[in-house]
Amino acid sequence: MKVVHATKDDIAGWLELVSEVEYLFGPMVDDPQFIQALEKNIHRQSAFCARETDGPPGIRLLGGVLFSSSNAPNYYIRWLSVSSQARNRGVATALLTHVLKLVAAPAAVSVITFGDDIPDGAPARRFYGKFGFVPLEEQVPNGPEGGSRQKFKLTIT
Repeated sequence: MKVVHATKDDIAGWLELVSEVEYLFGPMVDDPQFIQALEKNIHRQSAFCARETDGPPGIRLLGGVLFSSSNAPNYYIRWLSVSSQARNRGVATALLTHVLKLVAAPAAVSVITFGDDIPDGAPARRFYGKFGFVPLEEQVPNGPEGGSRQKFKLTIT
């Protein structure tokens, strides 16, 4: 499976992916700010995706990640999700491995994910933990759906 830069032709597939996880992330499909952020990341080449059958832009997405390197050596995973049909097939691992290869050491990579009060967020917490991300005590605002969030950080030396 190839991880590639997303293109404008992938936006419809990205929004289909987004619709699957809105119950966790809050409304995004019809949110002009999310769409604008997605378009901005595509333009900056900081939106990455894995496409079904490694197909061309516009084909169904298996997963996607928005990655920020503008404050290097402090990097941020802004959003990562995998289609329900593609889970447990290594898509999230491929996406995260890809963006971590873009990081120049020494560095820190941060992500805000679900708090432990959100049962459906437990897989994300375990996933980041497997890569060496550690939870921080830093306070972060609740998500738009009202659930808690927690910041995780990976230090790369």
